[in-house]
Amino acid sequence: MEIEYIKEKKILLVDDEKELLTMVYGILAGAGYSHIKTAGTMGGALEICREWKPDFAVLDVMLPDGSGFELLKELRKFSDIPVLFLTARGEDEDKFQGLGLGADDYMVKPFLPRELILRTGAILRRCYKEEKKLVRLASCEIDFERAEVIRKEGTLPLTAKEYALLWALYRNAGKIVTIDMLCEAVWGDNPFGYENSLMAHIRRIREKIEENPSKPKSLLTVKGLGYKLLAEV
Repeated sequence: MEIEYIKEKKILLVDDEKELLTMVYGILAGAGYSHIKTAGTMGGALEICREWKPDFAVLDVMLPDGSGFELLKELRKFSDIPVLFLTARGEDEDKFQGLGLGADDYMVKPFLPRELILRTGAILRRCYKEEKKLVRLASCEIDFERAEVIRKEGTLPLTAKEYALLWALYRNAGKIVTIDMLCEAVWGDNPFGYENSLMAHIRRIREKIEENPSKPKSLLTVKGLGYKLLAEV
């Protein structure tokens, strides 16, 4: 699949257990998150927050120079980033305290890696709504908010599948998007057998966005691999 916008967010992991930090780092990196920093103390975490300005933090409650609750209080003095507590302390009172201080979620160790990935993604999508732009191509503009192609002679609506394909291509503008990736973006986890349908949708998209669909300038075929969208990003 294409790289989701949430995977570009900066994540700070705070825990004094190095093995756990390494494990959580590996889980999130394996899920596609590429901007991750770690800290083992409250002081180190605050320094990173002030200088690096992460978009999301995963905090332990027990730290050698304070608590995750104290860290969150200090953090809230200059940042409103979303926070997930990941801790061995599962008492209800601790959960209420963490959530009461403004944490977005609270997970208790041990945990399932899949649950951490899902909760992280849910928090980031909720807190960082993606702005869908008016995208300029060689012969038209695409309004993703209205699902329309804007041409000199008027506007053309996009079908749901055309929209999904164009959005997957735009998220990777200038890069090759493979046939499998495009099929998965439209038809889900079992995209096999949809290659002919994909070609038909690509042809209809070109009829809407290209001046001359037989000689495309924006939606290019990369023989044997997939397609590439040339757009202003």
